[in-house]
Amino acid sequence: MEEDEDEVLGLLDKVLEDEDLFDNEMDSDCPFTPMELRTFKGDMEKGLEMKKLVLSGFLASEEIYINQLDALLLPMKPLKATATTSKPVLTMEQIDTIFFMIQDIFEVHKEFYDALFLNIQHWDEKVTVGHLFQKLASQLGVYKAFVDNYKVAVETAEKCSQANIQFQKISENLKVKGPKESKDCTTMEALLYKPIDRVTRSTLVLHDLLKHTPKDHPDYPLLQDALRISQNFLSSINEEIDPSRTAVTTPKGEARQLVKDGFLVEVSEGTRKLRHVFLFTDLLLCAKMKKTAVGRHQQYECKWYIPLADLSFQTLDDTDSLPHVQTLSEHEIEEMKIKISTIKSEIQKEKKAQKGQSRNVDRLRKKMNEQESCLLLHSPTIPFRIHNKHGKSYLFLLSSDYERSEWRESIQKLTKKDLQACVLSSVELQVLTGSCFKLRTVHNIPVTSTKDDEESPGLYGFLHVIVHKAMGLKESANMYCTLEVDSFGYFVSKAKTRVFRDTTEPTWNEEFEIELEGSQCLRILCYEKCYDKSKINKDDNEIVDKIMGKGQVQLDPQTVQSKNWHMDIIEMNGIKVEFSMKFTSRDLSLKRTPSKKQSGVFGVKISVVTKRERSKVPYIVRQCIEEVEKRGIDEVGIYRISGVATDIQALKAAFDANTKDILMMLSDMDINAIAGTLKLYFRELPEPLLTDRLYPAFMEGIALSDPAAKENCMMHLLRSLPDPNLITFLSLLEHLKRVAEKEPVNKMSLHNLATVFGPTLLRPSESESSKAHITLASDIWSHDVMAQVQVLLYYLQHPPISFAELKKNTLYFSTDV
Repeated sequence: MEEDEDEVLGLLDKVLEDEDLFDNEMDSDCPFTPMELRTFKGDMEKGLEMKKLVLSGFLASEEIYINQLDALLLPMKPLKATATTSKPVLTMEQIDTIFFMIQDIFEVHKEFYDALFLNIQHWDEKVTVGHLFQKLASQLGVYKAFVDNYKVAVETAEKCSQANIQFQKISENLKVKGPKESKDCTTMEALLYKPIDRVTRSTLVLHDLLKHTPKDHPDYPLLQDALRISQNFLSSINEEIDPSRTAVTTPKGEARQLVKDGFLVEVSEGTRKLRHVFLFTDLLLCAKMKKTAVGRHQQYECKWYIPLADLSFQTLDDTDSLPHVQTLSEHEIEEMKIKISTIKSEIQKEKKAQKGQSRNVDRLRKKMNEQESCLLLHSPTIPFRIHNKHGKSYLFLLSSDYERSEWRESIQKLTKKDLQACVLSSVELQVLTGSCFKLRTVHNIPVTSTKDDEESPGLYGFLHVIVHKAMGLKESANMYCTLEVDSFGYFVSKAKTRVFRDTTEPTWNEEFEIELEGSQCLRILCYEKCYDKSKINKDDNEIVDKIMGKGQVQLDPQTVQSKNWHMDIIEMNGIKVEFSMKFTSRDLSLKRTPSKKQSGVFGVKISVVTKRERSKVPYIVRQCIEEVEKRGIDEVGIYRISGVATDIQALKAAFDANTKDILMMLSDMDINAIAGTLKLYFRELPEPLLTDRLYPAFMEGIALSDPAAKENCMMHLLRSLPDPNLITFLSLLEHLKRVAEKEPVNKMSLHNLATVFGPTLLRPSESESSKAHITLASDIWSHDVMAQVQVLLYYLQHPPISFAELKKNTLYFSTDV
């Protein structure tokens, strides 16, 4: 239950944290120009469409919420009826405590739902809903009473469950009416939490509605007022209580001093929690930083404390019997670093635009701190156990053994003294916790990124590299090279040559096209291929190849940004690798151009190809997917590692000419070339698979805050695609999910695949880009790419999407509240 309280406070804090963001959004102009908006059925139509989608999604979640409240109320009447009998299940006082204000909340939302439903049924540009949200916000007083009673209600329900087997069965098996008359079972504790969640959800929806309501619409001031009331309410239930005393004394009257403090990661029930730990002269206190409303002092909430007299270190080896701990894979940690570097790059751009003091810079810094905090939470791995002689043990994870020994030495130094056990009353504990804010020596969560804001953002575009040959080998070897570039702060393997067998001078002459995302450096690594199967690395089941040499070159924009090839040599351990490279900026290399071709498949509209082939999905897409799934699904870096450019061009020509021996070519071709051919096909479509017309709407849909509204919008947009585009997209989606299922082997997560394919499937064509003023220059590219990646990632993470289900004429409602 303690963790539930954490979640409650966390949800409330989330909305309060975003208070300045709400204000900023409400005061800002629409992020698209009028010309952009006309690409989606005109300004007013588009605004109404988005607003209706937001409202429809919210209405669906409101219906589910009402069903949950109804399920909670269902046992209340029979329980009250038995309370007056000789064998009551609960007393009337217990019933009133557990179900406090639920009936009132139900009635408020039922009235709101009925009115909103009628408005959506009769939807047009004159319909107003602001007054409904305003009335809902004005009735939030019932939630204030509910929140004040929430902790007692949950505790009472828990005690009653332990004392009464009949009530336990009731509270663990409540049936909530779901879609299509089905009923889902849930617990009373889970349902009692729903009203807490609902206030934050309503506030997020108001934010979305304001974003899609013109300022001159009658709804705008009413929605703005409803948002103001909601935010004030959230502030009021998260008030800070200023401690009345600041002096900290021990029970014996001696001054209690702070010896050491810092942010540590605690493992609680397998979950990582960021804590601020305070070591006093007589006790160790573990606290959680509570975020409060803007302008208020921060405060701490005590999670637990141990008197030093009762504290010991477990004698078990710290590496033994570690509990199951929530961990992120290495690539997920790297993805966080990417986000941090990207945000730093955005801050730099804002400063260059002479907006260094703007709200946008503050907002970006806030986002960066959130990412850095997340990295801090998930990166430590070294265990540090604390044990209470009379109670439970606690486990922290630290980043270094040095840090662990410091904490251990500081505690041992204090425990050598003659210490008496102390028990703090709730008031004393509150005073001590309140004083922590002033006493702390470590004020901020340590940040992990050390790069300067002014650092160059690097190159964005495509680097063409030809690996010619290697010289200087003293003995014959089976040689190959890999190419790596830095991507937002860390290096990624992007290409791999064939193995040149048994030679002292391997000659590859292989060309690769490598996508750069903020890159500043190219690395070339030379390996000797090992064919000895006894040398398998048990960790990843891969044979370990020997690195013969490695080297790197800086990607100087002045040198590589020319139309001519630039030849260079990297020297490594006596080996010299000769290579050439040239760079094409993203705004030049990613232009989609309308095709005048009617034959072939590359650069031809997908509808033309499927009609000609009398197929639902283009033959090239089906064959490439089939071949990748047959022999490339276990390939490390599939879709990320570049295929040889000449192989890809040969396959392109074969598909365009509809060559009879295409299947033979596919079976003989390097699998990375086949993956590269599929990517090239989507990249060369005259308009993106997800269409130019819907591009602005996809960008707006993915930015919606409310999950139900986002679900409704994103499914509606899929339904709006032409059938060939939709069926092809769904086929590709399921294929990429199957690839990601093999992530432990191929190292390609859903996020990695979304990063590879997102811009390819969404990037607008050249004509649309210029019309909509969507600049593809490197200075704003990362923001566009991140949104495009998020769109594809949303669908990849979504449960299976059926074409038949999508095409039904009913509104797609979310079942998640």
